[in-house]
Amino acid sequence: MLEMTCEEFEELVAEALDRIPPELTRLMDNVAVFVEDEPSADDPDLLGLYEGTPLTDRGEWYAGVLPDRITIYRGPTLRMCESREDVVAETEVTVVHEIAHHFGIDDERLHELGYG
Repeated sequence: MLEMTCEEFEELVAEALDRIPPELTRLMDNVAVFVEDEPSADDPDLLGLYEGTPLTDRGEWYAGVLPDRITIYRGPTLRMCESREDVVAETEVTVVHEIAHHFGIDDERLHELGYG
């Protein structure tokens, strides 16, 4: 397994977020991004997870709720990658994938776009 500290991985996630175009990040609303070592035992190979209400599903009722949560998992990413460059690329794909869920884009469409 490729070795990378939590801090190094968090920095890669931050860099991936910085590469999201500003016109999209300005539209993101009430969402927080976290890095964790491992997903639940139910899905040990999960690279990222979006939990919340996509922007496309929010209505007048949406007020005073906790932020949506995007979690990027370090362990599965490091296990599947062979080099630091692979980790950089996979982290960027995972971050974009989870942000796309925040915008209401489903997995099928993300796979079509190459972010599966």
